[in-house]
Amino acid sequence: MTDEKPICSAKDCRTPAVWVLAWNNPKLHTPERRKTWLACEEHREHLSQFLGMRGFLKGVVPLADWEESRASGDDRASGGDQVSGGDGSAADR
Repeated sequence: MTDEKPICSAKDCRTPAVWVLAWNNPKLHTPERRKTWLACEEHREHLSQFLGMRGFLKGVVPLADWEESRASGDDRASGGDQVSGGDGSAADR
């Protein structure tokens, strides 16, 4: 297990993430699949708007709740996908 904290998916942001934005591109993904971006407090709204304008945003939940649901084996929260950390290219994921 690693001690690294997940970081925000916004470009050039290295702030610890506190939100998970679940999304789905209906042209590429099955309806139940969920991709994820992470967001800090500062970038939550911006990333949500980016996904929302495209009709991709499916939900925003606190990271702690998301991790708890995955640890309990509840894959409905994520559609089986891994949480995407920040590499400076959130718009490309």
